[in-house]
Amino acid sequence: MRLSPLLHAVLLGCLCEAYALVSERFASNGTPVNLNSSVPPNAEPLVSTHLSLSIEQDRWPDWAGIAQRNEFTHNALVNLQQLTGQPPKIRVGANSEDHTVWSPTVTVVEATFPPASSVTPYPEATSITVGDAYYQLSKWLPTGTHMIWGVNLGLDNATNAANMAKSIIKAFGTPEVRAANIVLDLIEVGNEADLYQNNGLRPPGFTQEQYVADWISIAGPAVQAAGLSQSSGPKVQGAAFAGQGYTPTGIINDGILNSAPGKLIRQISQHRYSGAFCSGGDFALASFMSKAAVRSNLTIFSADVAEVRGLGLPYVLGETNSIACHGAPGVSNTAGAALWTIDYTLQAATLGMVETYFHQGIGFKYNFFQPISLNRSTLDATPLNPPQAAHVQPAYYAAILVAHAVGTTGSARVVELAVPADNVSGYAIYEHGRLVRAVFVNLDAWLISSTGTRPSMHLQLAFDTGAPQTATVRRLAIQHADDVSGLTLGGQSYETPDALVSGRESLQTINVGDGVDIASTEAILLSF
Repeated sequence: MRLSPLLHAVLLGCLCEAYALVSERFASNGTPVNLNSSVPPNAEPLVSTHLSLSIEQDRWPDWAGIAQRNEFTHNALVNLQQLTGQPPKIRVGANSEDHTVWSPTVTVVEATFPPASSVTPYPEATSITVGDAYYQLSKWLPTGTHMIWGVNLGLDNATNAANMAKSIIKAFGTPEVRAANIVLDLIEVGNEADLYQNNGLRPPGFTQEQYVADWISIAGPAVQAAGLSQSSGPKVQGAAFAGQGYTPTGIINDGILNSAPGKLIRQISQHRYSGAFCSGGDFALASFMSKAAVRSNLTIFSADVAEVRGLGLPYVLGETNSIACHGAPGVSNTAGAALWTIDYTLQAATLGMVETYFHQGIGFKYNFFQPISLNRSTLDATPLNPPQAAHVQPAYYAAILVAHAVGTTGSARVVELAVPADNVSGYAIYEHGRLVRAVFVNLDAWLISSTGTRPSMHLQLAFDTGAPQTATVRRLAIQHADDVSGLTLGGQSYETPDALVSGRESLQTINVGDGVDIASTEAILLSF
């Protein structure tokens, strides 16, 4: 049938009007987010220990406890274990790893610290001498904890490295550590050797090729003294570089894996921070809370991840956090950093980084929690009278939310969702092939100084097939991005004297077809 020009124009006009109405309605429904009901092929493993901890070695006894376990540390770690089924892995090392020596005359530890300053209120020890009991404090960690211990490469002394390695192995053979089922997975020989030429541990011009030869000369006697072998038992963590001055790809090409100790490497580690506060400075929290920056800071490692995975080895961020040199005040210790941590941790998983070890130290600004009382401010070293008791910091809520997202099955996989918004991120989590949870993070900074109505975004969820009817919403509620306390997750607080959760759980049930709102400076976890 041939339509008259007039009728054709009328029908076309009606269609355009109808399309406009549908488009307007769709736009008014909010920001569209598409989810697959079944696991997509690009989903990556989200292992139970994906969020783990790195501990500065100098004050390890404060974290673990000496005559008895540190109950605050224990509770904070068990909280995470209850949500994932496994306690976070613990790496003990970092800068003070390369300033530690073993002595048969020291029982636990003797350490020398430089004076505090406004930039570095809690400086790292410049000299640490430890005895056998130091490593045996591992017994105080939650049952089933797996560990990585650092050995001194910086001293360039094979005898000391061998003595440290032997003492570590001895500790994990003691009845107390064995009874607690604390497992030594890896020994790391040297921390951030790519910085040695800058910090005086090696002469200027210390090359990657020289590093490989040096590492073999120290790691060889260490692993031999420890009795490490290709069969069962602990192995070696490789690289542990600060940046990309040296790279996993580079040392592999230089033959490190062909050496006797290199053949025991079972994991490759690199470190990453999003800035440095070593000499102070000003950092804008709103700029730090950036979806684009999170991605650019992590994707620079994509080639190394691919190289390492191609060899069948896991790749981890073996030390990471917000701002290097213990964090920046007004950024690392804030609620905004908690949101950054959620996005950063899950983004790392989508890029094939198996685990992320968030660095912690006594009095460090970026800590998830402070395990002991502090007698001076973490921000500027101002004396505190009375001292501030052990407490969780905002980033701890990020760890709890991520633990909820990981779940207890050990089979979770994660994929990033395409959220068409500059500063809102989304992730879908699958178990046994089906969608079970989703996380959304709104990194737009709502500050104490902000005025007017707090912005909110409505997310309209669309599914390929088999859309769930309802979902449960758990909100990380934050008043302001620059708050340093007062957060709640699902209506509950961890800001208690013992790190145990307080308050009645408060969750929201939504009809999935109606979508969900997320405010600026907020994160939500949906369970389907």
